[in-house]
Amino acid sequence: MQDPLTGYVRVKAVCLFLHEGHILAIDDFDPTKQQRFWVPVGGRVEFGETSRDAIIREVREELDTGIANLRLLGVNENLFIFDGERGHEIVFVYDAQLTDPQMYETEQIRGLENGEEFTAHWIDPFAPKYSRPLHPEGLRDLISAQAP
Repeated sequence: MQDPLTGYVRVKAVCLFLHEGHILAIDDFDPTKQQRFWVPVGGRVEFGETSRDAIIREVREELDTGIANLRLLGVNENLFIFDGERGHEIVFVYDAQLTDPQMYETEQIRGLENGEEFTAHWIDPFAPKYSRPLHPEGLRDLISAQAP
């Protein structure tokens, strides 16, 4: 377990890609809890980089595409435990449009993060079928606030 005095706060940026009541989310797994969960596309903000530049870079790296109409939806502070380790994140949550319209036509999108393949899915975050946790906590509330 990580010593609370030597821990750090990580700054991240994620993008939901809200589209017809769905978001693009990665199917992930916590091996210690033996629990599946959803997480949006995104990643760490690097030193000297804005959160806006970080999400543009992360989407390019992970999905090999660009984004348009980027807008900040909110900022979330996330305290969590993953694989037995405590974590603390400040997460900038964005929405945008994918510049490749074909990505909206498929249920699953293959991506690459740090050399590892992943699968992102178009999910309805409020449908019982997708009721597993969505991280960071508070995303469902933020999505609800975007409804017309």
